[in-house]
Amino acid sequence: MQSSSLHVAIIMDGNGRWAERQGLPREAGHRAGAEAVRRVVRAAPGQGIGVLTLYAFSSDNWRRPPREVDALMALFIEHFRQEAAECRDNGVRLTVVGRRDRLPLALRAAIGSAERATAGGQRLWLRIALDYSSRDQILRAAQRVGPRANTRERFAAELGAVGHDRRPAPDVDLLIRTGGERRLSDFLLWESAYAELLFRDQAWPDFGETDLAEALADFRGRERRFGGPGGSRQAGGDGGQDAAV
Repeated sequence: MQSSSLHVAIIMDGNGRWAERQGLPREAGHRAGAEAVRRVVRAAPGQGIGVLTLYAFSSDNWRRPPREVDALMALFIEHFRQEAAECRDNGVRLTVVGRRDRLPLALRAAIGSAERATAGGQRLWLRIALDYSSRDQILRAAQRVGPRANTRERFAAELGAVGHDRRPAPDVDLLIRTGGERRLSDFLLWESAYAELLFRDQAWPDFGETDLAEALADFRGRERRFGGPGGSRQAGGDGGQDAAV
């Protein structure tokens, strides 16, 4: 994967509200959101994205009603089982970041199977954040390395290790949030230090290839300074580490 490819992160917000506006149960919104994931994953490599991280379930989401949580877990199991073959055939490497000890056993098995099946993917690295908290992950990494974390690169490696990434992902270039909210919600705080932020009012189930292209066009029109003087860098994929799989 070329270093010029982008790392795009998306907070996929608005599934439940999308369903409620249509008089549907919230679970229907999550299923429609899964279809949006398929659209975006298929479109991403052709739009210059090398790494795509999707916020699927935060550690705080365990507070939701048990019925909704159970429906989400069942949907995740179904998604990993069904999508592994397409990801493999399309050169997509699929990994999951976040805690796994609180996930259902069937989901952990489905994740492991999907990760093994897609390990050779080179067109796109798809990272799904499940039971994920950036602050908790940073804390666990700090506890693990102690005084040995004397460089950012070493700490980033430990941060990836505690989140089940065998190697650290590149820094986020563009972070998109759908659903109308304007906050990061404990997502990729370390990796997004210099990310460009884009907030969209539309709910995630309505997001598609054209919306992704528009977001990337907006991003590429921005100037990224990384603390330097104006006019130093245009938006692209050169702000972080190489996006090697």
